Amino acid sequence: MSTEAPPSTDGSTRETAHDPTDALERSVDDVAAPGMTRAQWLAREPFTLMLGAGFFGFFAHTGFLQALEAQGLTPRRVIGCSAGALAGGLWSSGLAGEALERELCSLRRDEFWDPGIPLGGLLKGRKFNRKLRDVLSRSGVEQVEHCPVSFTAIVHDVVRRRPVAVREGRLDLAIQASCTVPLMFRPVWVGGRLLVDGGVSDRVGMCAVQPRERVLMHYLPPRRRVRRPNRTAPTEIPGQRLMLVTPDLPRVTPFALEQGPVALERTRHYATRWLQTPIVDA
Repeated sequence: MSTEAPPSTDGSTRETAHDPTDALERSVDDVAAPGMTRAQWLAREPFTLMLGAGFFGFFAHTGFLQALEAQGLTPRRVIGCSAGALAGGLWSSGLAGEALERELCSLRRDEFWDPGIPLGGLLKGRKFNRKLRDVLSRSGVEQVEHCPVSFTAIVHDVVRRRPVAVREGRLDLAIQASCTVPLMFRPVWVGGRLLVDGGVSDRVGMCAVQPRERVLMHYLPPRRRVRRPNRTAPTEIPGQRLMLVTPDLPRVTPFALEQGPVALERTRHYATRWLQTPIVDA
């Protein structure tokens, strides 16, 4: 069951909330034929791409997007959470993987680092939003619903304490809210709601998945050892969900951005081989 906020008249983002437990956990009659590669299975019918949360994981997600491009695979829609919303949102707006790589690999900490009085977060987020709008100007897309590839950002509603799927409104705000890591960034007010990183309550965006939807998921396991209900790792579902976890990714942080290109290249190389591997050999 979903609920929608009334259309905004101030250009803010409109959100649609869903219950994560509604996501389908059953297989469909789309099991791969013997010898069929993952790329062939994906090319057979439309699929949804899910890019999960992960601290500064947008470098790895970009490498995964480039691997898909090289195989000629374009999802019918993209669901992005946190780092996945940044990479997925920019890519869905029209930035190709190569252009996205240039933007990320040239990123400097001072372009988003604006500490202030810690009112809910160390960073004010103004520089981050300015950087997002600058990058989005390359594609000319300002609204979520205008993305050439349908895009959904996952955010967390602080007051209602639940994940929300954002399908309309300002693209920069949708991405920023989904990336607003608690305590690192100040919460973002959008359409009368206080929003933070979607990974707080839904790391992969299951609240936006429809019944019987064919899904390709790029999952970034959390590095923290603290176990939470929403941190349960998803699994593949034969004939319905494929999931890639790139092993041995370097830790990327605001103070170790030089590891970003390493994570991107490692994921691109690993994902390329993974897509070309027959499913039955997995």
